[in-house]
Amino acid sequence: MPTHPPRPLVITADPVVLDDLIRIGLTAGTEVDVATDAGAARRSWGTAAAVVIGPDAAVACARARLPRRSGVALLGEDLDDAGIWQRAVEVGAEHVVFLPDGEAWLVEMLAESVEPSRISGELIAVVGGRGGAGATTLAAGLAVTASRRGHGVLLVDGDPLGGGIDLVFGGESDPGVRWPDLGGTRGRLPGAALTEALPRMSELSVLSWDRGDVLRVPPEAMEAVLEAGRRACELVVADLPRALDEASRIVLSLATVVLLVVPAEVRAAAAATRVATQLSPLCHDLRLVVRGPSPSGLAADEIAGALGLPLVGFLKPEPGIDLALERGEPPARRGRSPLALLCQSLLDDVLPLQRAA
Repeated sequence: MPTHPPRPLVITADPVVLDDLIRIGLTAGTEVDVATDAGAARRSWGTAAAVVIGPDAAVACARARLPRRSGVALLGEDLDDAGIWQRAVEVGAEHVVFLPDGEAWLVEMLAESVEPSRISGELIAVVGGRGGAGATTLAAGLAVTASRRGHGVLLVDGDPLGGGIDLVFGGESDPGVRWPDLGGTRGRLPGAALTEALPRMSELSVLSWDRGDVLRVPPEAMEAVLEAGRRACELVVADLPRALDEASRIVLSLATVVLLVVPAEVRAAAAATRVATQLSPLCHDLRLVVRGPSPSGLAADEIAGALGLPLVGFLKPEPGIDLALERGEPPARRGRSPLALLCQSLLDDVLPLQRAA
């Protein structure tokens, strides 16, 4: 019995072709199984994620009368070879690919075969209505709570000036990929490979910043990370800055819901009005979380009315949380704390996925 998920099958005895296909497979985020002839290919022909037949193996595969299946591509050597199309029919190939021109298509085909592009995970973005509003704490709390429920979670630090969300977990020295390592990412990024490369903190994957000078995420890299995360995880939580950049706008446009966190203070509510004005045109579902205490007695529903946003939660004061965060103790780790209870309520209210789990 195989000990790994089905992988693409490559059928060729040509070492040059094999080297190319192994490299293309790695670019697609997967290893490939190799058969040097049609006989060796028969065992895994039906279960392989996809099949790529080298030019040297086409005739033998046709003679072997392998069962028809989807996801078969035949490599061609010469565009002027009229017989290539007949051989494609004989082996049941759906596609004929010529390298190097067809390499990008082949990478996408192999990536799709092992990790379909269907997006299933939800994305919550969290933004503070003013500095120190508690957005990072809420984002981390949501991620921890969802992880405690048994869901796969990716927590993304989208605030380059926030100090690093890994500090919330005491994981700033943990090994793994950070944003500067992913800045050049374009196009499709394998979700499983991404989550395996990231630091694991409190049983969830965390993408944060290092302590270097890179202070910008290209929007293409952010989009690739979010799509990969949503393929690999049931929930992606993104902590965003109030000063929106291009990458933040990508997050907002893709988010299932955006939570604006506002302390129950008059000045904070005034500042949040400007932030809400920026956010509203960029996302389709913006909601309000108010954080206590309220020094002047300003009620959460009054703030919601002033901002014109639906109120989805009030975070009661939690003594000792600031000290715990300074120690690198993850928020919401205690299931009955005010933050944990709010996060449970938000996940139940915001994500049908979580209610059904």
